[in-house]
Amino acid sequence: MSRLVEFYRGHATDTEARLLAEMWGWKDNQLELTHDFIQWMFPLPEPSSFNPDAPLLTEEDIAAFKSDPLLQANVRTSFQRILTFLGLSARSGGRVMEGVNFAERSLRVWMVPNHNWHRVTRIVKSIRLLGLEGEALGLYAWLKAVYKKGRFPIPADTFQYWTEAAMGLPFHTSPRRA
Repeated sequence: MSRLVEFYRGHATDTEARLLAEMWGWKDNQLELTHDFIQWMFPLPEPSSFNPDAPLLTEEDIAAFKSDPLLQANVRTSFQRILTFLGLSARSGGRVMEGVNFAERSLRVWMVPNHNWHRVTRIVKSIRLLGLEGEALGLYAWLKAVYKKGRFPIPADTFQYWTEAAMGLPFHTSPRRA
């Protein structure tokens, strides 16, 4: 079994000796200031530009995540935690909407382009690969709605990365990966 799968089962730590459950308990400020957790919480098959020690998601890992109810539940917990960090929440069926802390979080996350927008690309692609396609599409639907309304200064290329991540398309250009 891979270290990533064992990490997600709660039996192993990341390369900084942190458990997944610890990360779920972090305050938003710690999530904001820590840049090497996101690659473990939302793994991808491609290497991270920011964390060379991050695990690479393999086909075997993807199969394990899709078939194991504990892993699926833990991915959902990670998704719920990061949504709260983003000021969002999810309803049944995967619908994403503004959370109770949206006004507070939007100042740090949505009002100006920042590293969290790179994280969103990673999150959408990762949860889609790990079997949470409905949740990935729910987050993408919220992103698409705010982009179309021009509510935040989201550049077209950023929205394109989000679209490609949600639809499972290869990136047209190489985005910076969180």
